[in-house]
Amino acid sequence: MKIITFGEVMLRLSPPGVDRLTQASTLAMHFGGTEANVAVSLAQFGLSATHVTRFPDNAIGKAAAGYLRRYGVDTQPTRFGDGRMGLYFLETGAGSRASQIIYDRVDSAFSRIRADEIDWETILTGTPGSPVRWFHWTGITPALSQGAADCLLAGIQTANRLGIPVSGDIVYRSNLWQYGRTPQEIMPALTEGCTLVLGSKSLFSELYGVVGSTFQEAGRALMQRFPNVRYVTDTKRNSVSASHNQLSAKLFDGESVYKSRTYDIQPIVDRIGTGDAYMAGLIYGLLQFDDLQRAVEFGAAASAQKHTIAGDVNLSTVAEVETLAQGDASGRLKR
Repeated sequence: MKIITFGEVMLRLSPPGVDRLTQASTLAMHFGGTEANVAVSLAQFGLSATHVTRFPDNAIGKAAAGYLRRYGVDTQPTRFGDGRMGLYFLETGAGSRASQIIYDRVDSAFSRIRADEIDWETILTGTPGSPVRWFHWTGITPALSQGAADCLLAGIQTANRLGIPVSGDIVYRSNLWQYGRTPQEIMPALTEGCTLVLGSKSLFSELYGVVGSTFQEAGRALMQRFPNVRYVTDTKRNSVSASHNQLSAKLFDGESVYKSRTYDIQPIVDRIGTGDAYMAGLIYGLLQFDDLQRAVEFGAAASAQKHTIAGDVNLSTVAEVETLAQGDASGRLKR
């Protein structure tokens, strides 16, 4: 069973601990990207994960590919070419001081990708012993360039033709759309091919003109607009402080809403990648469990667990997530 993800991987640079960028004399390096974070998490859960991307043809690009392989992600379809490595700088907050991110990703190697660079038919067909069972994307990818949007659409359409479920996290980062197209022009065609959509009532209204007074009503309206959509999901976060959050999740299947327990998370080690951890956990749950309540609980627990791990990716095992999902948040020493 193989999962395919598609999107940019960036180099993350951050000061030690909770230092401010103005204090820093050194910066720690991590690699991460929303879709790649999902792939890494699924690989830790024991599934076969492949990430499709384009890196600069230099030592940094090769280091990024090596980072993904280190955590069990197949990078065979990766393309190397012109352009630079996208960067982001993270200043980790504490208490009442919020974390801050500064992006530096204009003209990255990934933004220069062309639709004809990726052989989706071969990638998504898989092999007899390892069929592709899922394709995942986010709204960040089509924000980067027309080429990235075209390549993503080709991937979704190929997955649809092959009967592969598709998930889309439709958070679209409005400040990234700089190439003359709007999310409202691009996102509907991508969402048409989705089986699972992560998004809020406000996003459904902004992107598609779909409205509903409740999550259930908005989800049903989204399903009417896009008949391929079988599941709609979202998370709810209460930020008590930068170091203390409360998190829960919900999943709608067109009839019922399944809600997870609420996780009280403090202290937070690293907030980045927690939404990706949720999507990876939910995808795993939908593929492995014949129980939607269990699936959404696993996803929420995976997200909660990621808050305790430094870096962009969730390195938790299935057993660790299951322990938390079953209510054991004691953190007892294991020997």
